[in-house]
Amino acid sequence: MSPRPHSVPMNFNTMAQMDVPQGRNGKHKLIVTRILSDLDQLKDGVALKVPLADLAESKEKVRAALNRATRKEGRNVATATDANYLYIWNENQ
Repeated sequence: MSPRPHSVPMNFNTMAQMDVPQGRNGKHKLIVTRILSDLDQLKDGVALKVPLADLAESKEKVRAALNRATRKEGRNVATATDANYLYIWNENQ
């Protein structure tokens, strides 16, 4: 194949593909990472109690991000909420 003619100017800047960042650090990464770390240390029958006031995003968005992360890792985690807290625990297989 012959190279494309450069008659039309480029609309965007370019960079080497090897320099493109490959990971995705979403805005929920910090809270999800902290929750997963605590879940790793939980004994059976114990739940995390995360104050909703401490969440930067809505509980629905945090639950969705947590669900994506746990599914990716093949973990079974359950959640519940009340007016003040998000409860999270490991489900037995």
